[in-house]
Amino acid sequence: MSDVPQIILVTGPERILAQRAVEESLEAITAAHPEAEIVRIDVAEYQPGRLTTELSPSLFGGRRVIVVRDFDEAPDALVDELEDALKVGLDDANLIVLHKGGNRAKRVLDALKKAKARVIEAPAIKSDRDKSAFVMNEFRRARRRITPEGVRALLEAAGKDTSELAAACRQLVDDTSGIVDENTVGTYHGGKVEATGFRVADATVAGNAPEALRLLRHAFASGIDPVPIVAVLASQLRQVAKVASAGSGRSADLAKQLGMPPWQVDKARTASRGWDGVRLGRAIQAVAAADFAVKGGGRDPQYAVEHVVLEICRQRHAPSERHSTASGPPPRLRRAVARLVDLSECVWAQVVRTRNSSNQRSLIARCPHAISERPSVALTTEHIRPKK
Repeated sequence: MSDVPQIILVTGPERILAQRAVEESLEAITAAHPEAEIVRIDVAEYQPGRLTTELSPSLFGGRRVIVVRDFDEAPDALVDELEDALKVGLDDANLIVLHKGGNRAKRVLDALKKAKARVIEAPAIKSDRDKSAFVMNEFRRARRRITPEGVRALLEAAGKDTSELAAACRQLVDDTSGIVDENTVGTYHGGKVEATGFRVADATVAGNAPEALRLLRHAFASGIDPVPIVAVLASQLRQVAKVASAGSGRSADLAKQLGMPPWQVDKARTASRGWDGVRLGRAIQAVAAADFAVKGGGRDPQYAVEHVVLEICRQRHAPSERHSTASGPPPRLRRAVARLVDLSECVWAQVVRTRNSSNQRSLIARCPHAISERPSVALTTEHIRPKK
């Protein structure tokens, strides 16, 4: 049992990573001790003295593996008993402790580490960069490959929940062969991808108003709320602004600098070629106004989203007022865009945080393209033609 530690500490809030760590640890222990009995302790229903009893040597011999989950929520009795057990040492028992984080029972965590416990990290997977790395690792574990475009499509389809994302990776690994690309993902998850705000944002930032409206109405019909769609639009435009203001360089270097996955840098760099600082700033301001409207400031949230989609498309096709970003923005424009992003985010944050409606209207008034009331004329693609 030289390669199987007697004590294992799993720390971090990501449940799927923690569960895998437990399963792999139990598999290694039971391989070395097939007769081992697995005992799982629920901290919510813990009875004082149980851990001490389970760790005590049995008259009939045999090995026990004690699994304690959610130790960060453990009652004082369990904390004290585990601390005492570590002082006297474990006999014929293995101990696996899961702790999601925080300072609760920190002295026992220190004692576990001092007892040479194997520490396995289960960090939270929240950002797109973390999720991209998770997907790549899932395919690497299965000795398969997935393209960056495939990763992006998979995140759009199943990126909200890590467990769902892991299940989608497993399905693609089990049911396909060769390299997985965006077409392969679309075959299995195309309906889900269509129903998200990411496709709406992609079409909108590219200036494709008919496709953006088609996808938007499909999303509404699927039950998606306007608020997250506006959030995705905001995220896409801010990514374009950040990449446009960062200058040239390798995608990997910019990804580290901006805290974005390389595929997002490439995507934003491609999208930025149709924008300049002035029109991009107007689009960001329009999204800030839409954010206010869909969170109670307007009468019709769905109309507010349609309006901002058309406004962004209109700005995308408007005549350029500055140096085009097709060959990369000059330094002065990069600095201007950076200041614009900072300013728009500041105003946006004020709009979201300000609870007084009159103050919110005052802030929105700073945006030249604030949302108006619903007009009687129907919205069509005519609205995106640039003014002559």
